Amino acid sequence: MIKVSNLSKFYGAKRALGPVSFEIEDGETVGFLGLNGAGKTTALRMLACDLRPSAGTIQIEGIDAVADPHQIRKRIGFLPENPPLYTDMTVLDYLRFAAELRNVSKATQKKRLPEVLDLTSLTDVQNEAIWTLSHGYRQRVGVAQAIVHDPKLLILDEPTRGLDPVQIVEMRTMIKNLKVKHTVLISSHILPEISQTCDRLLVIGQGEIVKAGTEDELTQGLTVKMVAIALRRPEKNEKNGDDAYRDGDFPRAVTDRLGKIEGVTSVGDTKEHNDVLSFAVHCDRECRAAIARSVVDAGWDLLSLGSMTSELEQTFVSLVGGHARN
Repeated sequence: MIKVSNLSKFYGAKRALGPVSFEIEDGETVGFLGLNGAGKTTALRMLACDLRPSAGTIQIEGIDAVADPHQIRKRIGFLPENPPLYTDMTVLDYLRFAAELRNVSKATQKKRLPEVLDLTSLTDVQNEAIWTLSHGYRQRVGVAQAIVHDPKLLILDEPTRGLDPVQIVEMRTMIKNLKVKHTVLISSHILPEISQTCDRLLVIGQGEIVKAGTEDELTQGLTVKMVAIALRRPEKNEKNGDDAYRDGDFPRAVTDRLGKIEGVTSVGDTKEHNDVLSFAVHCDRECRAAIARSVVDAGWDLLSLGSMTSELEQTFVSLVGGHARN
């Protein structure tokens, strides 16, 4: 179990983090979610005993990280934002070196290194120099050095930074596999990565945790404020009459009708392609059900209706206020 109480970091008179308090249970995967400059990396570096806190306490498995950092480092694997790689070494030689630094015995290395190479999908490139590898493979090597000593806690700072979409999916799969044996703490400002890999979230803004909980807990009661809609231009019927066929009249009829719904503040500009009308509706409350009923009552074909941004994204923006620490 990880227990952090009133953790703070100052650089002179400037506060970089804190006071921050939270707990992480064994086996959890927890995400630090915050804008760049919010204090995520500072918090992770202190947890990894790479940076000494100005105030507060960190306990991991009952051990005080400030009083006994060497014992904590034995239990932690850390992937910093820029992986600490010796690029002239081969992947296998580098992992042997990393294992020796962590006092992993030769006998244990013979068993552990093949496991690590397999977990990080590096077996096929184990004898290649790190400098020849792509950025995605270098990130894998960074993860491999973090788990070579089979740590209790794995700390990953922006693990998908700079990866292409395929590499992001591969990294996400790797992290899910690592969750089986490790407690994982991930820092990111990329919402899908946090949403799809973490059990619980700690949202950081201006150096403080502004909210914590599961994604459902964070988004509970959230009002969807922008709704994306697609309608098909109708054929003539008793409900719509002749006006629905003239250019410009159907979009105007849609705007006028939806604009009268309670809670709708405005209807965005409409775009039409192949008789399909697309537009956004801005609301000051939850309006999706009312919009759907109004469209169906008018006799229009509703092709799609949904939030224009994810609920987690809306929650994130509302919690951090769109501001990072300078």
